[in-house]
Parts: sequence; C-alpha cells; structure tokens
Amino acid sequence: MTEVEITARKEVQQIVQELDAIQTRLETIHARLPVPADEAAMHEGEKEPDFSTEMRSVIECVSADYLRPAIRDLAAAAAFRPKEKK
Repeated sequence: MTEVEITARKEVQQIVQELDAIQTRLETIHARLPVPADEAAMHEGEKEPDFSTEMRSVIECVSADYLRPAIRDLAAAAAFRPKEKK
C-alpha cells in the first residue's frame, strides 16, 4: 500500500469511530424521549404525531437507512486487504 492509501485507511477508520459515536448519541436521545401511549395511532396516521414520536421515528429511520449501513460499509472498506500478487 502507498502512503496515501495508508493515510486514507486511517482517516476512514477515524470517521467510522466518529459515526459510531454519533449513532450512540442518537440512540441515547431516542431512549430518553417518552413513548406516548397513543404512539401506534400516530404511526398509523390516525392521530397527529407529537415531537417525541416524530423524533424517535426519524432517529430510527436515519439509523437503519443511513448510519448503520455507512458505518458497516466504511469499516469494511477500511479493513479491505487486496489479494497478494504472485
């Protein structure tokens, strides 16, 4: 590997750690927000969502759709080792 590639690997590993820390912070916020008794009705559109329900939903979606896949894919890329040339 070249010096540029080694540096890129280290930088991406650091970014993975930072994204993981952000994911943990979001999970902490999610856990602190109250779950209203009528949250299911809010999710089904029968009732207007309150702040907690909306924020919890957005955190869940962002985590599942973007952060966790990004963390997984970037970590895998940083760990990638090309096959040795013979």
